[in-house]
Amino acid sequence: MRERSVIFFDIDGTLYDHEKKLPRSTKEAVFELKEKGHEVAIATGRAPFMFEDLRRELEIDTYVSYNGQYVVLQNEVIYTNPLNAAALEQLTKAALEREHPIVYMDHEDMRATVPPEHQYISDSISELRVGIFPTHDPLYHQDRDLYQSLLFCPEGEECFYEETFKDFDFIRWHPFSVDIIPRGGSKAIGIEKITERLGFSKSRQYAFGDGLNDIEMLTHIENSIAMGNAKEQVKAVAKYVTKPVDEEGILYGLRMVGLL
Repeated sequence: MRERSVIFFDIDGTLYDHEKKLPRSTKEAVFELKEKGHEVAIATGRAPFMFEDLRRELEIDTYVSYNGQYVVLQNEVIYTNPLNAAALEQLTKAALEREHPIVYMDHEDMRATVPPEHQYISDSISELRVGIFPTHDPLYHQDRDLYQSLLFCPEGEECFYEETFKDFDFIRWHPFSVDIIPRGGSKAIGIEKITERLGFSKSRQYAFGDGLNDIEMLTHIENSIAMGNAKEQVKAVAKYVTKPVDEEGILYGLRMVGLL
């Protein structure tokens, strides 16, 4: 058997197509990787409870979630990086003054500062097609570790928060929604926690992604593959570019780099 590798896959626009469906060729490719003895993992901005079905379908128990803030290796939590609670409290006050909702997220649930029927929340979360929505609990951020939050505001209005709250990074993923993560946190850091434990050399590490939150990951990983549907900034930092997700991009990319 060839030397084992570890392969990290983003979800939306990478494993999932634009309809949030897993292409048959992608599923078959993942299982072929596993049959060859490779380690297959997920690296996503999603919460763990937002991709349980996918993990079960692909029989994957290693993942980087919340853009690197909650990391699990073979069903064991090995790294967490919660948001600064005091800074989040101040951000919450500023968001309330500007009528910008926030959704607080830990490893088990998500709760909103306003009723979830708010247009920005419903429009954003519904696009993920996870079948769950946050409930209303404006005090959910108190006395618990949160690994990511969502700020809901029109494009451009996050600039105030970026300039004011230096404990956080803000990553826009929807016209109405921005991820809030700890400053400097990234998928790359979460991936490093896994590869250090597993002992894979840089040359045996691979990653597939398409979004702005994949840039650090694809920069960090030696064998980085951008999807054909990726943003141009993402393609620019990747070593390889495969076909789009809905044109068997995962299968094509794995063959391109010699893993299948």
